Amino acid sequence: MLWDWIPRNAGLILGLLRDHIVLAVVPVVVALVLAIPLGWLASRNAAARAVLVPAAGLLYTIPSLALIIVLPSILGTKTLDPINIMVALAIYTVALLVRSVADSLAAVPPVVVAAATAMGYRPGKRFFSVELPLAIPVLVAGLRVATVSNISLVSVGALIGVGGLGGLFTDGYQRNFPTEIITGIVTTVVLALVADLALLALGRLAAPWDRATR
Repeated sequence: MLWDWIPRNAGLILGLLRDHIVLAVVPVVVALVLAIPLGWLASRNAAARAVLVPAAGLLYTIPSLALIIVLPSILGTKTLDPINIMVALAIYTVALLVRSVADSLAAVPPVVVAAATAMGYRPGKRFFSVELPLAIPVLVAGLRVATVSNISLVSVGALIGVGGLGGLFTDGYQRNFPTEIITGIVTTVVLALVADLALLALGRLAAPWDRATR
C-alpha cells in the first residue's frame, strides 16, 4: 500500500516538501544575519557574552507550540499565517547560533588577528576578510545543528494547520493511516540528511584549508 499511495499522491507530497523547505530555510538565513553581529559582540565583550549567551539559551527553552500560538497576538498576524512558524523558528535559530558564532570567532588565533591589524586591515575589513572566513568551520557546525533542528520543528506547526510535511503526520493520525505517517517521517529525515550533507559540503568548499589540515 505504501508504494501504491506515494505515486498517487506525489503532487501533495512535493507541495508539502516545498513548503517545509521554505519554512525551515528562511528562518535560518534570517537568524544567521542576526546572530553574526550578536555573536561578534559576545566574542569581543565579556559583559555582553554574559548576557547574550544565557539569554539565547533561555529563548530555546520556550515550548515551540506555545510560542507559535502566542506570536499572532504579538505580531498581529492570523493564526494560520506561515510567518508565525518562521518567526518562531528564527528565534530558536538565533538562540542556537549566537553561541556558535561567538565560539567560532573566539577560536580565531589572536596572532592572526594581530597580523592582519599590523598589515593595515581596518576592523570591518579584517572581520570579513580574515576573522569570519577562519571561523567558518566552527560556524558551519552550529549551522548544521540549527538547520536540522528547524527541519524537525517545522512539523510542530501542523498542529495549528501550517507545518509542511507535518501535515502528513496529523492527517495520517486522524485517518488512522500509518502509510501517510511513515511517508512524512521518512521524507522529513531524508530532507534533514540532505540539508546536513549540503552544509557540510558547502563548509568544506568555503574553508578548504580546514580540510587540508585534517
